[in-house]
Amino acid sequence: MMRTHYCGQVTEKFENQTVTVSGWVHRRRDHGGVIFIDLRDREGLVQVVVNPDNAEMFAIAERVRSEFVLKVTGLVLLRTSETINPKMVTGKVEIVANALEVLSTSEPIPFQLDDKHISEEVRLAYRYLDLRRDEMQNTLKTRYKVTRSMRRYLDDNGFMDIETPILTKSTPEGARDYLVPSRTHQNKFFALPQSPQLFKQLLMMSGFDRYYQITRCFRDEDLRADRQPEFTQLDIETSFMSEEAVMKMMEGLAKTIFQEGVGVDLGGDFPRMTYAEAIEKYGIDRPDLRIPLQLVDVADLLQDIDFKVFAAPAKDPLGRVAALRVPQGGKLSRKEIDDYTKFVSIYGAKGLAYIKVNDLSAGLDGLQSPIVKFFPDQVLEIMQRVGAEDGDIVFFGADKAKIVNEALGALRCKLGEDLGMIEKEWAPVWVVDFPMFEMDDKTAKMTAIHHPFTQPKATTEEILNHDEPHQMLSRAYDLVINGIEVGGGSVRIHDTHMQAAVLKLLGISEEEAEEKFGFLLKALKFGCPPHAGMAFGLDRLVMIMAKRDSIRDVIAFPKTQSAACLLTDAPGSVDNVQLADLALRFRKALAE
Repeated sequence: MMRTHYCGQVTEKFENQTVTVSGWVHRRRDHGGVIFIDLRDREGLVQVVVNPDNAEMFAIAERVRSEFVLKVTGLVLLRTSETINPKMVTGKVEIVANALEVLSTSEPIPFQLDDKHISEEVRLAYRYLDLRRDEMQNTLKTRYKVTRSMRRYLDDNGFMDIETPILTKSTPEGARDYLVPSRTHQNKFFALPQSPQLFKQLLMMSGFDRYYQITRCFRDEDLRADRQPEFTQLDIETSFMSEEAVMKMMEGLAKTIFQEGVGVDLGGDFPRMTYAEAIEKYGIDRPDLRIPLQLVDVADLLQDIDFKVFAAPAKDPLGRVAALRVPQGGKLSRKEIDDYTKFVSIYGAKGLAYIKVNDLSAGLDGLQSPIVKFFPDQVLEIMQRVGAEDGDIVFFGADKAKIVNEALGALRCKLGEDLGMIEKEWAPVWVVDFPMFEMDDKTAKMTAIHHPFTQPKATTEEILNHDEPHQMLSRAYDLVINGIEVGGGSVRIHDTHMQAAVLKLLGISEEEAEEKFGFLLKALKFGCPPHAGMAFGLDRLVMIMAKRDSIRDVIAFPKTQSAACLLTDAPGSVDNVQLADLALRFRKALAE
């Protein structure tokens, strides 16, 4: 028998019992003829004592080093009161060994597991060692608890777990596909799915009215801390349920996984906010409601001033002038303000105007700013509108609305964190009434914000005859927690005429539609039920639950920001025989 108990489970309730444990040597200490070994497995540490009266076993213990794998059998005894370690679950006991076996030796490892300053490159190159560290073990345990909770909740609510294909057809879903050349159908390609969107809709048409799947998705796009080329999502689709019913059930799911995964009560009903309100008040469609700061429009007060920096965007239909009041922010130094100015430049802002409120009762003389002189008649009204008080600072953004929203929205969150203004630990919110379409600046074509199968808040006739389709709203909804979008979904189009109208508005011809997703359009003709769904980004969700800064920390074997695997050295080369099987050649060979 390799073990009777996990190391971290051997507590005082096993006093005077013989146990067998197996694990890794966390540390070894020689205290004047008695050797102490901290043995570690996934459940924690336990102290093993090796006495010199068994010469053969003691000699083995003398050769043991960190990360050796041992099997130990011994008697569980209580420690003396002065040697109790209150920081360990097993800190009241120790195992006095009567048998010790080395199952595997270890070379010196490239970093200490308790080192807090290991570079990410080293961690990823030796991921199997990195995963032995407590924080990584605990994070992946949290991930397991979350997925277990998801399955239990959905199973209990009548959902069925159904798999969908990994090798499928390339369809336009917003990001670049990963392509897989076909050997049996030369010059043709499979695509790895960006999501199971079309297949889960087909399942609704097949009569499986409550589907879910914890599935892998693939997107060939530029990476960042919360993106990976392959990621996991909880995919859900329902028939005969309105968005209200779907949101209520998904809210219950979110509360359940937080409670069971990390012991957090997310409280009562989640607040709701329209997309328009989120952009107006927070500059972003995923607002962090833990931070009380809000943007306030002031363009109407500045359209007729001579200061063109503010007047021009105030008059521009695509522009915005907004103020951000920071309570007691007047204590910010000039250097700190300069640093925030550099920060907003990342988002395209050309500067960061500000007014320090020293003494409102003194009127203009109580305001400190290089810009007050440009619109003295409007300044006090602006201060009143934003609710300024003595000791505050008010920042301004004036530019195209997109730049102002992104710059001040990001500044709002940074100020909230830097100045300790986060008021609570968790702040969920539903964002609803998204625009259905947006204009692509590069192609000047209309694109679907979610995907072209989302149902607009409009009839088919209204879709075809709408004068300003970019103002049309969709039946879409996102769940945001602490400023991070953890899930999103929508009511889908189930009518062939409406789907054709949306595709026409997007400039997708009948021929292109037939080529890309003709199988879905055909299925719509054979009795399609009303259906709606949602998907949760599992990696992103676990990241915030485990309070990590990157989804790479919640994935067992992630890729780097350049989509490479330092552990396996992927992507790698393939030989010419494999390429020939696929009727492919390197570009260099073609040039020759």
